[in-house]
Amino acid sequence: MTERQERTAPDAVMTRIGQVVMLHHAGDREEARHRFLDLWAEIGEDGDPLHRCTLAHYMADTQDEPADELAWDLRALTAAEELTDDRLAEHEGALAVRALYPSLHLNLAADYVKLGRPDPARSHLRRARSAADALAEDSHGDGVRAAISRLELRLGEGDTGWGPPGGRRA
Repeated sequence: MTERQERTAPDAVMTRIGQVVMLHHAGDREEARHRFLDLWAEIGEDGDPLHRCTLAHYMADTQDEPADELAWDLRALTAAEELTDDRLAEHEGALAVRALYPSLHLNLAADYVKLGRPDPARSHLRRARSAADALAEDSHGDGVRAAISRLELRLGEGDTGWGPPGGRRA
């Protein structure tokens, strides 16, 4: 029991990232961006991959310029590639590493669409689609699958058969 409690002990950095996410969702995008940058400076380029992946994933959503959003989404993917399931298991409620990839690749595909680069967009969209089997059958998984379907239709990739659009970008 003690070992399990230690493995899922609250992670102060993840808590702080979550607080900034709430600030962003409440509408204070600029302040969220500044706080994320402060946290990024604290974590560093070589910090814990879980912290870097999570922060970069959310930091991308606070960017005004598509190229900046792409840069942060690429940082998130790079950090995810360094993650292990054991590291994720230390964080309460964490997913398996492979469950991160559909959302990460979907975001990169959307970034490339915004930048008018359909070839890399399609490549990441295919990666999102092939990784989608790792998603749970829950609202998050449904939302990611729906967003993949919408982007596929937008890029002329065909109907996916995953049900009606209505999810949101991960």
